[in-house]
Amino acid sequence: MSGESGQPQAGPSHGGLYLPNSERNRVGVLRGVGRADAQGPRSWIQKVLEQITDSPRRRVTPSEVVPVAVVAVQRYLLEDEPRDRIRKPPLYCYDVTISDGVYQEKCYLDPSLNSLVYKNILKVGIEMRISRVSCVYNERRLGQGILCIDNVHCGKTLEAISLETPFRNRAHEEIPERPLRGGKSHYLALWNNEDPYGDIWLTNKQPEEHNFNNTKIISLSQLEMTWTNRRSFPALLVRILHKSKLRYYGKPDKNMIEPYQTFLEVADSSGTVSVIMWNALCPEWYKSLRVGLVLLLQDYSVKKSYPVRTQPLPADPQIKLISTMEICLNLRDPPNNIIIIPEKQVKPEWRLPKLNPRFITRSELDDMPANHICDVIGILVFVGRVQRSKKKESREDFWSYRWIHIADGTSEQPFIVELFSTSQPEIFENIYPTTYFMCTQLKVVRNDTQVPKLLYLTTTNESRVFITGPRGQPYTNDPKVKNFIQWIKAKTDSGELKNTVIGGYYPYPPVPETFSKYSSSLKVESLLTAMSEVRKEVEDLQYREQKRIAIQGIITVIKYVPHSVATGSASTSETLRDANRPSTSQAARTESQSRERDSKQRQDLGPVGFQCVQATNGSLSPIKKKRILQGPHAKPFPVPQPETSAQKKENNLGLASTVQRQECVTARVVGKARKTISDRWESPLWREKKFDLIDHQYYSHVYPESIPRKFSFEHKKFLTEQYNSQPAKYVPPEGRPPKLDNFKSARSLGHFEVTILGLNHEIAMDVAFLPMYCPEDIRTSEIDTLLTCMNYSCVYPQETADSDRVLRPRALAGDIIKAVTELDREHIVGILDICNLGNNKVEVYLQKIYKPENIS
Repeated sequence: MSGESGQPQAGPSHGGLYLPNSERNRVGVLRGVGRADAQGPRSWIQKVLEQITDSPRRRVTPSEVVPVAVVAVQRYLLEDEPRDRIRKPPLYCYDVTISDGVYQEKCYLDPSLNSLVYKNILKVGIEMRISRVSCVYNERRLGQGILCIDNVHCGKTLEAISLETPFRNRAHEEIPERPLRGGKSHYLALWNNEDPYGDIWLTNKQPEEHNFNNTKIISLSQLEMTWTNRRSFPALLVRILHKSKLRYYGKPDKNMIEPYQTFLEVADSSGTVSVIMWNALCPEWYKSLRVGLVLLLQDYSVKKSYPVRTQPLPADPQIKLISTMEICLNLRDPPNNIIIIPEKQVKPEWRLPKLNPRFITRSELDDMPANHICDVIGILVFVGRVQRSKKKESREDFWSYRWIHIADGTSEQPFIVELFSTSQPEIFENIYPTTYFMCTQLKVVRNDTQVPKLLYLTTTNESRVFITGPRGQPYTNDPKVKNFIQWIKAKTDSGELKNTVIGGYYPYPPVPETFSKYSSSLKVESLLTAMSEVRKEVEDLQYREQKRIAIQGIITVIKYVPHSVATGSASTSETLRDANRPSTSQAARTESQSRERDSKQRQDLGPVGFQCVQATNGSLSPIKKKRILQGPHAKPFPVPQPETSAQKKENNLGLASTVQRQECVTARVVGKARKTISDRWESPLWREKKFDLIDHQYYSHVYPESIPRKFSFEHKKFLTEQYNSQPAKYVPPEGRPPKLDNFKSARSLGHFEVTILGLNHEIAMDVAFLPMYCPEDIRTSEIDTLLTCMNYSCVYPQETADSDRVLRPRALAGDIIKAVTELDREHIVGILDICNLGNNKVEVYLQKIYKPENIS
């Protein structure tokens, strides 16, 4: 295991071109590190290297530009490098492994191209053309250089890439993998710093019996009273009660090889204390240590505790919380001795505390106060896509998180959980609906003063997740766990766990009902974003990042796009939209150019026609009417139920096919009167101003990955991959993968394209609005307006009577369009969610509208 500093030296020192001197001919150079190509096709990589050796500047444009496959994109912190080449150097660098079909080669990506990775344009599995390369040397070492990619064009996704292609440079095959540049001994996870990544993270630490005859043990309470007067400390015999996620604290000016830190909360019969594991000990021990293990700690150090950090409270209130000191474990100073004691050797007289989970049920959550810490167990009924949020403005560090729903049978509503990465990527990236799920140390987030009431759970620094099921676990005898096991067994036996959902856009938390409440919840300098600044907000967003902003404007156009039209044309629209989007390194350096220039070629829609779809009184009666909801805060929603025969029939047939642009719908019946409302409305103001705009931004397209899908266990691997983050290494598909559009949508209302005109009538923006509905609540009055429906949301499959399944979505769409007509020429504040899906796919969703009376 590597130490904390010093070696290896900075620079491209882990195997490269190996060009020892200019006298060696180019054939000899290549044979020095590669494999001789006596027969077979010529390697493009090898040709390029020959060009570089003949070039006096060590920077060339390849004589032939051919497509290569991207096999890996790996990230690391670059330290101790010259900073004169880049004015504002990035924190992180990337090594890109390419394959030309003959050889693989690990290359260094010029930092000016990092934005291609940030946007997930340069990713594994694609075809890439490299049009400029160079050789970078480490001048502190003799003859070591690496291939640097200076200019690229990213192309299409390849159906398959062979991983049998050998590396030209044998050093690139060595284990553990090492970055090409800098002094780091390892790569980081591609999208966050919390997840352990790579082969330096060991999992082979096993319990071993220990002879305690000659081992002196000290209790934590005794240590607390005497540690300041001691130079050496007796051993500690403790149980792990909590384990935190990893913290990476690497900095460009810190020469630390493995700058990691993690906290363990350990306890004996006299108290509980924090243990901090530092640096190289983390890769060696982190994945082997789990909550509940008994440890014998020797050769540790003791320091005064860090006052800023808050320790998690012990589940047993009788255990003393020791907060005046902390135990430090480091590979050096002094070198630690950690032993895992097998449970069979643990003696009752040691009186080590047992794990005491603090389970709550969903029915109990409604009465829990804010910030209450609890554990939950249940079954996953919704798993959202992985998203990312920036830790600090103008930084490159992100949190990874996803929203999930957990049902436990005690309530019609599930737990809504904001699940951040807990340094358990093997679980975080492999969860799917119908999985048993347990999560510890969750914090209650609630706000009963806003509408709708805010209530969800979020992970903490000590949260751990488990998906193995309750059998054999120490908490199996907990009464709440027993009740859950009985409930889930009954549901499984009756086949009632089919209507589960995965992925899609998830607009949560809901926006408060007034702008003042919205603004009070933000910690930003400027509450409002000018229309002219929205494009920059969009361009600055990185892969899977989602950001909420507020703009002022006037709604001038709304158009209903039925579900069948939206999904049926998705692939075609996506192809057209991406045609002129940046995928080259030149575009990466000039990101300010328009993302939607091809969309400006759209023709203006003509006058609205009046083809109508009639809805009967019976199909749209107030008793059967469903509430329209926007976002995930549905009330109420039962635990997933089995599909009826009518649902199965509708799912097979789908909704109505293509609907003409000027088609209209019949609104729901109000009393005995009927009204026909178009599926598109255009304000007279728009007809006056649309030809005088200086900019029209188009962000209303809804991509297939933003539509929540009904989960199919048969295709769980494919669906799980679709909604995870892009992997750092290419994984060959199993057979011919299906298309996302082939999976049934969990909603059928379609979406709306809304045009918002700036207050100065110079800039307009097209955004999407995604309404969703859930089963009715007869205690709630009918929801008639767009403004009200934005207060709620649901991502589940709806239960609807067979007689009105097809007509209801279009009739409800008419209600929404009618509500918008009432906002003609009114100044509104719109809350927008901006989502970057990667590969130049950006969506902007209208999440909330504040009318003037709701703004103050």
